[in-house]
Amino acid sequence: MKTATVDLSTSGVEIVETAPEALRQFVGGRGLGAKLLFELVGPGVEPLSPENYLIFTAGPLAGTPWPTSARLHVTFKSPLTGVYGYANSGGFFAAELRHAGYDAVLITGRAPQPSVLRIEDGEIRIEAAPGLWGQTTEAVHQALLGPEARDGRLACIGPAGENLVRIAAIINDHNRAAARGGPGAVMGSKHLKAIHVRASARPGIPPALRAAAKTATARLNGDPRLDGLRRFGTLVLMEPKNLSGDQPAKNHQLAQVPFIGQVDAAALDRYLVEHKGCYACPIRCARKSRVSEGPYAAEIGGPEYETTNALGPMCWIDDPEAIIYANHLCNLYGLDTISTGVAVAFAMELHEKGLLDDPELSLAWGDVDTLLGLIERIARRQGTGALLAEGVRRAAQQIDSARGHAGAGRYALHVKGMELPRQEPRVAKGFGLGHGTSNRGADHLYALPAIDLGGAWDIAQQIFPAEIVPELMETDNERYKADMVVYGEHFCAVTDALGICKFSTTEEYSLLPGDVAPGLAAVWGEAVTGDDLLEAGERIVNLERLYNVREGLSRADDRLPARFLEEAVPLFGFERDPETGSLRQSPEPMGHAEIYDFEAMLDRYYQLRGWSPDGIPTPATLRRLGLADYLDQDE
Repeated sequence: MKTATVDLSTSGVEIVETAPEALRQFVGGRGLGAKLLFELVGPGVEPLSPENYLIFTAGPLAGTPWPTSARLHVTFKSPLTGVYGYANSGGFFAAELRHAGYDAVLITGRAPQPSVLRIEDGEIRIEAAPGLWGQTTEAVHQALLGPEARDGRLACIGPAGENLVRIAAIINDHNRAAARGGPGAVMGSKHLKAIHVRASARPGIPPALRAAAKTATARLNGDPRLDGLRRFGTLVLMEPKNLSGDQPAKNHQLAQVPFIGQVDAAALDRYLVEHKGCYACPIRCARKSRVSEGPYAAEIGGPEYETTNALGPMCWIDDPEAIIYANHLCNLYGLDTISTGVAVAFAMELHEKGLLDDPELSLAWGDVDTLLGLIERIARRQGTGALLAEGVRRAAQQIDSARGHAGAGRYALHVKGMELPRQEPRVAKGFGLGHGTSNRGADHLYALPAIDLGGAWDIAQQIFPAEIVPELMETDNERYKADMVVYGEHFCAVTDALGICKFSTTEEYSLLPGDVAPGLAAVWGEAVTGDDLLEAGERIVNLERLYNVREGLSRADDRLPARFLEEAVPLFGFERDPETGSLRQSPEPMGHAEIYDFEAMLDRYYQLRGWSPDGIPTPATLRRLGLADYLDQDE
């Protein structure tokens, strides 16, 4: 397999064999991307400069018969956070890239005019495409692939990426998004509108890999814990998260909504056209939905839980058709739906607090015109949208600077500059710690610590020492949440490195590291254990941490917004109407949730990691992980 480096400034293309030692140490995918970014993009590089790299990687299991082997990884210095960044996406693009013979494609420089990168097996060329600039992502797919999409696979940006919106996404396969951290803006800064990959054939599959994949697929097909994902996708989470207090609403002023029945899985199921699946996926959690008529007529892939919450309860929107249409606009313009929803909610709360007005939009909670209007204005950098296009951290700084005193920053819900995903840290405390420590900024998929929330006692008993399991499984008990986060970060990192989906691993733990190891062993032709995989995951997390340390980050940056540390959130009770089956919220709160001691959780996290009290990997830890060569490079 090969690694290609493309310099858009010079039109230079170099294709070499991927270094075997890099794959042995970092597996591929996310791990290989972390290594390359560390070596190529230092502290002096501005994220939107030509010198930044946009690194597309496909793990060693991507594009094989291994179940859920569809994940694309994109690594870059983030224009949103200013530090280590990556985005991950499903679909078919990664499989096509792997079939074309590539572990990695590295893109640097800036094309003199809008361009398309064509990758056809061993041939890579850059083509001018000024006519595509300004077009939506769907228009680009239609122009380059045709309506049947039979001519390869495509990843592209919309107007948001062209306009260097810091929450811009890369859209592949029409509606799959590599979104978090602003990769679309990096791609736009390079005048690169699209990457078109076409493979003429599929590589041979070792018999041992086919056998291991068959066993893993049977394991997934037989796991009843995946039935909810098969039936409803991640929308299956809407109702139970609302009942538990893990449904963020009104910019996290609330953690539940009284209108859950209007936006839950059953409500959105009315718009379902068909179930879809990414490459080699037996779970098929993806959905195709359609609003057939009216002002919100649209057809989309989705919506998923994170998007539905961000564009729904977070902004107090209770119209499912409006949520679907907002999702549609984000896809067309190329926007991260999570950051977009959080940015809109931020603007709505600022308006509520008397800190922000818009001459054209009400900015009122629940106003659909405000939601849709801001989505378009963010993508085009117009009016209030130009402010929000910077992300909530920079937007708050600009507002406070203009007003001459602080205030807006309290309502900007981010970690390291990245807007929070859709968990409530005062209830989902493992996620709260995970958001704070994640190296790419607030991130639910960096650790995916949901073992306690899902009541997965059998998994906890297999992974953790018996003496800590009872307290670890108490959702409100913070003592051992760090243990769950550390383990999850290792397993998530190696899952991303392999190129497979977390819904087969850390979402329900249907496959444990020892179940995944035979797949990589078959690819490499040598013995690989589950412990080997977890060590590789730990190595990846430490290298990503070193990148941020080199950028000047420390314990002070592993911090949740003040709202979660200083305010309790009310929790309401719900009763089901015996006649209609609808849920009724109690008129008054039944209790409150809060974080008791975030610093104690952080202390234990650093201790388990072998990092200093300031969050710096120690020389002993780096040597143990084979990272001694990086000791001097982080200074």
